[in-house]
Amino acid sequence: MLKIDFKNKVWQWLTLIFLSFIWGSSFILMKKGLRSYSHDQVAAFRIFISFIAFIPFGIKYYKKISKENIKSLLIVGFVGSVFPAFLFTKAQTQIDSSLAGVLNSITPLFTLIIGLVFYKSTAKLINTIGVFLGLVGATGLIIYTANGDSLLGNVNYYGFYVILATICYGINVNQVKYKIKNLNGLELTSLAFMFAGPFAGVYLLFTDFSFALSTPDYGLNLFYITILAVIGTVLALVIFNTLIQNTSALFGASVTYLIPVFAIMWGLFDGETLTAVQFLWISLILVGVYLVNKRNKE
Repeated sequence: MLKIDFKNKVWQWLTLIFLSFIWGSSFILMKKGLRSYSHDQVAAFRIFISFIAFIPFGIKYYKKISKENIKSLLIVGFVGSVFPAFLFTKAQTQIDSSLAGVLNSITPLFTLIIGLVFYKSTAKLINTIGVFLGLVGATGLIIYTANGDSLLGNVNYYGFYVILATICYGINVNQVKYKIKNLNGLELTSLAFMFAGPFAGVYLLFTDFSFALSTPDYGLNLFYITILAVIGTVLALVIFNTLIQNTSALFGASVTYLIPVFAIMWGLFDGETLTAVQFLWISLILVGVYLVNKRNKE
């Protein structure tokens, strides 16, 4: 029987690549779901199905909810999961899944900025340069259009929904790092979904499914959303938390570099295009993300 040893560096890298594949594939799954369901329905389904999957753990750990951590649980549940889910699906009504995946890679930039401003973290000059380069690349990618013939074209404002989502992720990461001490990754995530999940379920009750039911593949597209929830949220979080516990936060953060690769690959496979100028802005983002995560060797 194959046994995964997370202390082994080979298994660590294989796990990192597998995690990147899962999260890099989430954008194309959102796109599939949007073919039958509205952007808010896709987001609500993702959160609610994840909540159902987390219920056994939520019941197991519910006694660990306290006055000291309930604020953090609400932030992790809503700012870290609910808001980004709705923002990403809204963005993908007007931008390609591959570009959404690339813009998602600027999460470490806002993690650094928010940490410096609100959580009293520190940064090196090289990290600050990375923030600047990443934001320039993200801005260029949003402004440039695939039909343009120059570096600047018509602004696609839907890209800013992804930017808002990465800001939410930045808040979430800092909250988990600096404010939560008595919960491990699985306990934290499952308890956070005990608050976020019911909200998504109630939201679904008041949405109109008439259009979705009129589409020929609504069942298949709901299946894609289910995969997005169970694999892209529940399983991915469990894997990520386990990886972090056996390696380091910095190693886990390197997943940021690989997610856009898989997102672009799925996008191209699904008929999306990638121009040379878009590739230029993408490269600038990835360089910025690399510099943000760069640390001196101990």
